[in-house]
Parts: sequence; structure tokens; C-alpha cells
Amino acid sequence: MSTITRMETSERMSKIVIHNNTIYLCGQVGADLDGPVSMTAQTENMLSRVDSLLEQAGSSRELILSATIYVRDMKDFAEMNAVWDNWVPEGHAPARACVEARMARPDLLVEISVIAAMR
Repeated sequence: MSTITRMETSERMSKIVIHNNTIYLCGQVGADLDGPVSMTAQTENMLSRVDSLLEQAGSSRELILSATIYVRDMKDFAEMNAVWDNWVPEGHAPARACVEARMARPDLLVEISVIAAMR
């Protein structure tokens, strides 16, 4: 029987699920920012949250296997990619998809779902 570890679990979801040395993060958004909302600021905040959760789960951005990014409007694709490209360690780019999507709240511009290996 495989063990499943769930971390920061609420009645709706777990922020982290670990199974067979693979880490699954719930969708992360760049939210609760002061000042003007920009794709750059939200993407930086979102990726900082990913870093924190990966560290908590025993991983890092070098071990990301797959990322799915959702953007509210593809007109912001290049701006998001500029932040992403600076964040991903050279030689460690994961498999990735990016799609335009209706977001849960009108102030959200970007969301990411990440799967990573454990250290």
C-alpha cells in the first residue's frame, strides 16, 4: 500500500500532496498584493509561493517535473514569460503548458499548478 501525505489540508483541498516521492501542489496565484495589479507582480508573488511550498515538501524549483500555467489574457503571455524565464534555473526547465483561462476572481491574472520530485 502506497502512502499519501497531505499537508496544509482543509475541507476543500490540500496545498501539498506527496505520493511515491512525487509532490503535487494545489494551484498557486499571485494574490493579496498592495498597489497596482500587474502580471509581473502577480507572477513573482505566485512563484515565491511555489518556492515556499516546494521547500516545505522537501523539493525545489530544480526538481519541478511539470507546470501548467493559466493566464487570464494571452496578451500578458510575454510579460509572464519574462518572470518565468528568470525564475527557472538554467538547465532545469520542466515540461510546461500555458493556457488562457477564466480565473476564479477578476483580480487574478495568473495561476500555476506544479508537480515536482522530492530531493
